[in-house]
Amino acid sequence: MIDWSHFTPWSALAGGALIGLSAGLYAVLDGRVAGISGLLGGLFERSGWRSEGLFFLLGLLAAPLLWKLLRPLPEIRFEAGWMTLVVAGLVVGVGSRFGSGCTSGHGVCGLSRLSGRSLVATLCFMGTGFATVFILRHLLGAGA
Repeated sequence: MIDWSHFTPWSALAGGALIGLSAGLYAVLDGRVAGISGLLGGLFERSGWRSEGLFFLLGLLAAPLLWKLLRPLPEIRFEAGWMTLVVAGLVVGVGSRFGSGCTSGHGVCGLSRLSGRSLVATLCFMGTGFATVFILRHLLGAGA
């Protein structure tokens, strides 16, 4: 749930712009889509491993550490048990494999290229997420 009293639209806008800029630069300079699942999967495949992907992923991990030098990090709070998080992670991983990409690859990069396949994938991702939250919170009463 969003804490509207502490929501900062400017930092959210800056974050979105940086994501778009980095995905665009990666496409222009390397000719590849900045899909996180593809980059991560490429680290474990001998034929697909590329150092650019490693540096891109390291940048994702380093960004919060750099932010912490300037401002305190927001509180991270999970309202689910560890087993739920493990199952959710596995389902997302399997889904991104079957969907030939993840939300960053399809949602950010694919939609910006006007890919019909990415539009369908993103609608499926988002629809499934909306349905899951509705069922868990409103029908089953979990996490309310």
